Amino acid sequence: MHGHLPAAFRQRQRNAAAQAPGGAGDQDGTRTGGGGHSGTMQAVTTEPTSLTTALQTHIAQAIAEAGGWIGFDRFMALALYTPGLGYYANDSTKFGAMPESGSDFVTAPELTPLFGQTLALQVDEALVQTGTHEVWEFGAGSGALALQLLDALGDRVQRYTIVDLSGSLRVRQQTLLARHAHKLQWVDALPAQFKGVVVGNEVLDAMPVQLLARHGGHEGGRWHERGVVVGDSGAFAWADRPTELRPPVEIEGPHDYLTEIHAQGEGFIRTLADRLERGAIFLLDYGFGESEYYHPQRHMGTVMCHQGHLADSDPLVAVGLKDITAHVNFTAMALAAQDAGLEVLGYTTQAHFLINCGLLPKMEQLPQAQRATAAKLIMEHEMGELFKVLALAKGEPWDALGFARGDRSHRL
Repeated sequence: MHGHLPAAFRQRQRNAAAQAPGGAGDQDGTRTGGGGHSGTMQAVTTEPTSLTTALQTHIAQAIAEAGGWIGFDRFMALALYTPGLGYYANDSTKFGAMPESGSDFVTAPELTPLFGQTLALQVDEALVQTGTHEVWEFGAGSGALALQLLDALGDRVQRYTIVDLSGSLRVRQQTLLARHAHKLQWVDALPAQFKGVVVGNEVLDAMPVQLLARHGGHEGGRWHERGVVVGDSGAFAWADRPTELRPPVEIEGPHDYLTEIHAQGEGFIRTLADRLERGAIFLLDYGFGESEYYHPQRHMGTVMCHQGHLADSDPLVAVGLKDITAHVNFTAMALAAQDAGLEVLGYTTQAHFLINCGLLPKMEQLPQAQRATAAKLIMEHEMGELFKVLALAKGEPWDALGFARGDRSHRL
């Protein structure tokens, strides 16, 4: 379904945007989200290292220069992306199936090559429908998804561009993708204009979010922005400041409430819309539509950390040594897309999307052990339900293969 989203949702989003500045995982290490701080978590402790010490010093200096307080979005950006020190900018191993490898989590392409092989059918259709010949992948990680797509798509793809800020990951990608070197290029920013099919697997969840904390209930409670200070002991600590920022919906209930808003993720969508001349965008990640995201029972937010294939909820420790993520508000992303001139081709669960794209016949050809692993992609209690796929297009929309059944665009 690629009709426009309900006007009421669009107006709510504009109201929220007027108030806003311009601008998580199972214990087995699969980044399938935890739904917030209230789940069962494993504590992660790490001895200080030269990396964490240097990064902590850098962040502490940024806090001092800002007057003693920075918003969580700024802290998250520094923790993840400070050149040479941040989690995605240092040389630590991140992606892998087992903690023995020194990795912190596994994503779908590392689980099984069937993920990329199945996604390739949708990418192939999108290339044909948009009359383009280039794939743009954001945050390519280990390079596993790029390899799967390049192998499956063959001559359909003339160029494969990876947009990635991590120098260490780029080296790993270049090694893995050596046989496709003639098609590959790496960039650290989008050009002013481009055409093609954009793929982003678990990209939006790593974009910094602002934390909003309501002290008190729906009646009489006051909203604050949660930020970070340097405490008396020298460690990072939380500190809340009154704010005019609000979630995009009213949240009922007499209880305190912590949640996120996603200005940077929405800004990313607007940038894609502005620079994509013709093509399609496929974003796969864990998250919810707006009504689920801001449910009264989801009162501890969704910020999660991943280290050594364990999940925890404290981003203020082991800074630079663990991933920090937040679930995606897919309604906000879809509305930002439409307001910027993109068409919503579809929105559904990863399970429906991959089954629509022909995963099940591919699974039947695998040995039992590999079939069981691949099943995690679509099992409801693994990645099948929590992970969603949002598809957008610039140009004439079409009935995309991955949303033939189970499309949830009407529920955004």
